[in-house]
Amino acid sequence: MQTKEVVIIGAGIVGAAAAYQFARQRVKTTLIDKGHIGQATAAGAGIVSPGSSYTPLADYYPLSYQATSYYNTLLSQLADDGETETGYEVVGALYVATSDEEVERLKVMRRLIEDRRQAGVPNIGDVSQITSEEARSLFPAFGHIPAAIHITGSARLNGRLLRDALKRAAQKQGAELVIGTADVHIENGVAKGVFVNGNRMTADAVVMATGAWTNCLREQLGIHVPVQPQKGQILHIDMPEATGTWPIVLGFHSHYMLTFPDNRVVVGATREDNSGFDTEVTVGGVQEVIQQALRIAPGLAKGKVHEVRVGLRPATPDHLPVLGPVPGITGLYLATGHGANGLTAGAYSGVAVADSVMGRLVTIDLSPFSVTRFAKQMD
Repeated sequence: MQTKEVVIIGAGIVGAAAAYQFARQRVKTTLIDKGHIGQATAAGAGIVSPGSSYTPLADYYPLSYQATSYYNTLLSQLADDGETETGYEVVGALYVATSDEEVERLKVMRRLIEDRRQAGVPNIGDVSQITSEEARSLFPAFGHIPAAIHITGSARLNGRLLRDALKRAAQKQGAELVIGTADVHIENGVAKGVFVNGNRMTADAVVMATGAWTNCLREQLGIHVPVQPQKGQILHIDMPEATGTWPIVLGFHSHYMLTFPDNRVVVGATREDNSGFDTEVTVGGVQEVIQQALRIAPGLAKGKVHEVRVGLRPATPDHLPVLGPVPGITGLYLATGHGANGLTAGAYSGVAVADSVMGRLVTIDLSPFSVTRFAKQMD
């Protein structure tokens, strides 16, 4: 059946990208946003460098690599719609070792990254081992770094700017943005649309891009989607000098640093499981982020705290997103669960789910991301 009307619940980067794709294909599109405090897109760092990840998630790689390559297409489409402010820029990355043990691990990591580059993984570029002095010339706030790898192709983006550009572009293509709370309308196992603020909206398909709030619909839909909020606290620092060309900083841990014009340094992030929907800034969280940052880059101590952002990552038990149809409910689809990888893979995920709804070609296999992999937990 041809999809003529669609409703997307959730206007983070995943939902906004899906709305943009539907609207570009001339499907009547309604994007519903509740405006949650703690939305992961608004707080996320925006590192687009999957080839430098040390986490062995084989099923995630095809998605992340395709998602990274897709940014060139997406940015071109947005530019055609007059949207050029996304914060996307190739600035390179430094993968740093902070101990003798990590120096040895760094040798293995370099070979892994080089193998990925030869296999065609995007956003890697040139890979070279550099000295502490060379690393400090690229990121002047560094202290002594035992060793580092310079990866020239890594990119950053501004999640808020990209999300807003997608929403505006979708509206230019005919999508409607509605602010409110949505409940899915299901009749006889078929999604018929939604109720928003008490008003019914009909649709041929409903896409739930509801992030950390996905499982809040468990009772209504009768399914369990094991997406839980993981709290992340992220510190924004204003430096006295320009930082816009400084590279991303990565390592053998979950903390990172990246910069934005003119003088912003973003450092993070905590990964707080079992946090519920708490979005408060805590002393312990900020202390963790600052300690990790100053251990590598003591020069950041002269900066001023601009703000602390708190986001709720939609985390799954296996660290993979949930993409595709909901079994037993015709016309209902999920696009959620990206955890800390939303700004890497979220935009393409939204497009891929939209294409699958419309019966268009999807360039990767979405079956590893089906909610049916959690079937035992759903019983």
